[in-house]
Amino acid sequence: MNDLARHADCLRSLPASCGPVRLVAVDGHAGSGKSTFAARLAAALGGAPVLHLDDLASHEELFGWVGRLREQVLLPLSRGEEARYAPYDWTRRRFGPARPLEPAPVVLVEGVGAGRREVRPWLAALCWMELGRTASWERGRARDGAGLTEFWDGWTAAEERHFAEDPSRPYADALVAQLPQGYAWQEGPAATAGANRFVTEGRRGAHPY
Repeated sequence: MNDLARHADCLRSLPASCGPVRLVAVDGHAGSGKSTFAARLAAALGGAPVLHLDDLASHEELFGWVGRLREQVLLPLSRGEEARYAPYDWTRRRFGPARPLEPAPVVLVEGVGAGRREVRPWLAALCWMELGRTASWERGRARDGAGLTEFWDGWTAAEERHFAEDPSRPYADALVAQLPQGYAWQEGPAATAGANRFVTEGRRGAHPY
């Protein structure tokens, strides 16, 4: 966890982006390790809340969750209020009882498309998991088993369409690659374009990981 402590400090020092909240997106291809990374970063942040976009998507709307995210999460947080969202049950194919999401100093939103254009104005930082789509999808399929082959076939086609129309990586503040131990961090395309808010001036000369 030590490799994440410095980056957690950087996140805490960012200006709030959604009311009092610093909303940080963790995006990347399905199977790229977003959930694991988000959990470890949340722990480094002292238990920051994590919103999984799988809870807002559904079988019928794999990427049609923006309205739910805005109404159930972003607008309440922007007012400094507790958000309440209804997570989707992928087995029962229906949305369940509402869960609370506190307006903590840093809140992580994790999932494919977390850095899409409708969400970026609300973000303090965007992290992209630097693992190619083929390797990510192979890892995801192996994780989920043969029983979800049909779902993965539909998912990969939908994900490919989404990123073709609305890519996240060009706007990433940080590119994150999983190592045998810990993570490697590099400045993302947004940083090289001069729009980076993730790495402070005092740390620009430091090694990114």
